Amino acid sequence: MTFGARAFCVAAVIAALGLGCCEPTKRNGPPVTPAALSKLKAETPKAVPHVTFAGGNGEAYKLEELRGRYVLLNLWATWCAPCVRELPALGRLQAAVGKSQFVIVPVNVGRGTAAETATFLETNKAALPVYLDTKSAFLHAFGAFGLPLTVLIDPTGREIARASGAVHWDEKDSIAYFRSLKAGG
Repeated sequence: MTFGARAFCVAAVIAALGLGCCEPTKRNGPPVTPAALSKLKAETPKAVPHVTFAGGNGEAYKLEELRGRYVLLNLWATWCAPCVRELPALGRLQAAVGKSQFVIVPVNVGRGTAAETATFLETNKAALPVYLDTKSAFLHAFGAFGLPLTVLIDPTGREIARASGAVHWDEKDSIAYFRSLKAGG
């Protein structure tokens, strides 16, 4: 078989399976991600570690408390330039998708206080809640080797995808992807 014939056969199989489509579709896991979310890689579903983090008023939270919704857990720090660039996009994504079935949990894993974190988010036009992990529990629990690290958690509390590095969270296709999750795929 010639190269051209093989390429045609491969293209036909891809088309028949629907693998060439960039629209979010469900295939035994999270929907297929668009190009804007190319860093968001599907993972074999696994339980999320039991870690706690602090809210802006010092209240303690657990990821388990968010079950029933998709959670986009974002680990970031004020000294991390890629983190700072993506924080406003995360805020725009949350505003576009809503909070009923999807919530963004941006956890500052740096050394700042809640007040410093709130001021930092406001200064950088990131409309996001203040969450802190000053004990590095998240970095250890999720095996973070760099920041930002973003983990997609399904409504049953399992990690289903993760992204290392900054992502274009607020692009049109990204918003459509997260709306499709919220709508049930």
